[in-house]
Amino acid sequence: MKRKTFLKSLVGAAAIAAVGLPAFAEDAIKIGEINHYKRLAAFAGPYKLGIELALEEVNAAGGVLGKPLEFIFRDDQGKPGEAVKIAEELMTREGAVMLTGTILSNVGLAISSLAAEKKYVYLASEPLADAITWSKGNDYTFRLRSSTYMQAAMLAEEAAKTDAIRYATIAPNYAYGKDAVAAFKKALTKLKPDVEFVAEQWPALFKIDAGAEAQAIERAKPDAIYNVTFGGDLAKFVREGGTRGLFEGRNVYGLLSGEPEYLDPLGDEAPEGWTVTGYPWAEITDEAGKGFVDTYMARYDDHPRIGSLVGYMTVQSVVAVLEKAGSTDSEAIRAAFSDLPVSTPVGDIVFRSQDHQATMGAYVGQVALKDGKGTMVDWVYKDGADYTLSDEEVMKLRGSGN
Repeated sequence: MKRKTFLKSLVGAAAIAAVGLPAFAEDAIKIGEINHYKRLAAFAGPYKLGIELALEEVNAAGGVLGKPLEFIFRDDQGKPGEAVKIAEELMTREGAVMLTGTILSNVGLAISSLAAEKKYVYLASEPLADAITWSKGNDYTFRLRSSTYMQAAMLAEEAAKTDAIRYATIAPNYAYGKDAVAAFKKALTKLKPDVEFVAEQWPALFKIDAGAEAQAIERAKPDAIYNVTFGGDLAKFVREGGTRGLFEGRNVYGLLSGEPEYLDPLGDEAPEGWTVTGYPWAEITDEAGKGFVDTYMARYDDHPRIGSLVGYMTVQSVVAVLEKAGSTDSEAIRAAFSDLPVSTPVGDIVFRSQDHQATMGAYVGQVALKDGKGTMVDWVYKDGADYTLSDEEVMKLRGSGN
């Protein structure tokens, strides 16, 4: 569903709130949204706000299929087992017609497995592990955000332009981190066959010993570093690495390190000069992108994060698939996701029939300090459609999946 006038829609929402919802045909269409709202609040909080903003807009415009759209939010505490239990309850007791959400890839993979078993449609909004749409992909799972491979390939493209040969990597020791390192190696080696990976560090997620990790990388004497840590782990690594001079004279590539969720808390300690994927919200000037930023800021008196954008686009994707399906039947929704086009703040995207991966891209640029805070400069938006594997490679990875 294309929405060009965000502010007008919000005015409409306020008017409807004053007089009640329009006369919809039946009860609301419910979507089961599962996430780590307490454990990863820095991302999940803005993500929820993005969803709520989009819901206001959709329902002000008449809802979907003649009914209001409702998201039922549940917190899984970042635990795969809890997420699966909640997913079952949402679909069977709450009447949800499909599932969305999760940030951590191990949780997303657990819900994806359940979706395949029970034939529930699952839109993996955020989990980035490549396995979700490739080696463990299935008929009922679709992903919105650009995958680990896509974003790693974007950074590898920038790394290949330099003289660096010896690389060290650091990533959290779980599905997303492992995929992120493998993807960067694959993409960079293809572009620059003479590169060497001289050190790999695998700290436990959210339990990093940043000083020891920085020392281990320094001992390997790399020319460049590829970083996949995020959240509190990223902050500790930036501080300990900076104290030890680890980043001096070296190119550093940070997956997600330019996202406001992780950059803002660093303040004036933001790692200047790193090449990162992120969200330069303050610098976006195109109509759709700036329209979203302006509307979000007017609604919440705060700037959007990447989570805000993903949450908003999650609702847009749900609306688009329901309208194309013309039904809330699981099989109709599943079929409608094939090559589904969606108009979004980052432009038009498509959910590829080959692997159920959306072509949402990513912003790639440099970290700089501005007014004592980290920001992205010299950035470009890279179309996700240009950074994936060939159809032949995808089909090999998916095996019997579709």
